[in-house]
Amino acid sequence: MVVKFLAPAAVTGLLLSAMVGPAQAVAQQAGPPTDSSFIQMAGSIGLLQVRLGKLAEEKGSSAGVRDFGKRMVADYSKANEELAAGAKQAAYPAPLMLRQHKQLVDRFLGTGRSSFDKNYMAEMVKNHAEAVRLFQQEAEGGRVKSLKQLASRMLPALQQHLALATQTAGSVGADVTASTSGERRGF
Repeated sequence: MVVKFLAPAAVTGLLLSAMVGPAQAVAQQAGPPTDSSFIQMAGSIGLLQVRLGKLAEEKGSSAGVRDFGKRMVADYSKANEELAAGAKQAAYPAPLMLRQHKQLVDRFLGTGRSSFDKNYMAEMVKNHAEAVRLFQQEAEGGRVKSLKQLASRMLPALQQHLALATQTAGSVGADVTASTSGERRGF
């Protein structure tokens, strides 16, 4: 008898949580990030940059793209150590690559060498513009002092990466207007 009533309640609970989950994700994206969502997203971006940077070193046709990838691997490897230490200090779990970033890596794994440079650099401009916004928001509105300071300290390097990405994208003929306007490019 009790089982008969618990089963529908459990199903209802699962359905409600499935509907609330996406709504919370949208709400988090719309407003300023929480410290935990900042460290999760920042860490995932760092892991993504290392992975895509290695792909750029392998698949890049132009020396500029290969050099950019090499720099991203070096810079983000160091940044990832800082982010992991910051997460630990703030008692958050170590950052992992989010599903959306794993899917992006998978798309680039399937990208042919001929279209890699333009697609990669357009994504780098978009990705770094988002990272700059994320780190600015944390630096200005974060609640955990150590994460706020970390974001402030790392922000100038991200701004340099954005400028370099924009310059390199221009040199390979990548369309950065679509990648910075929020559109998702398919390839």
